[in-house]
Amino acid sequence: MRTFHSHSPAETEQAGEWLSKRLSPGDLVAFSGGMGMGKTVFVRGLARGLGSDADVSSPTFTLINEYRGETSRLCHMDAYRLTSAEDLEATGFYDYLDNGWIAAVEWSETVGLLDGAAVRVRFERLGDNERRITIEGAGI
Repeated sequence: MRTFHSHSPAETEQAGEWLSKRLSPGDLVAFSGGMGMGKTVFVRGLARGLGSDADVSSPTFTLINEYRGETSRLCHMDAYRLTSAEDLEATGFYDYLDNGWIAAVEWSETVGLLDGAAVRVRFERLGDNERRITIEGAGI
């Protein structure tokens, strides 16, 4: 387990970049934490760490954004509007994992992904600009 205390978006991105160096193709990263906690900012760091210079944005309305890096491919999903494992399967989500993409899923608890994830990232608000980011899972 690794814990980061972030006081800025830049520090949150650095935590994502740190995690990117510990991931393998097909890994599932499951996020939990309320709105405005920095999950998408964290994914920006993940993407950068994987060699992507893409403009990372929240996939709230698209459900899934794809980022291709120098070393890996990253699928960024927002499961907020999904209500079941069946909804998740209907998106084609598992095809990404089966094809070696790293998958980062916001609101993973809504579709039951927390328990089966290789890595779990939990965001807690400690103040207006302070977050505790706890990362646990295989190899962490």
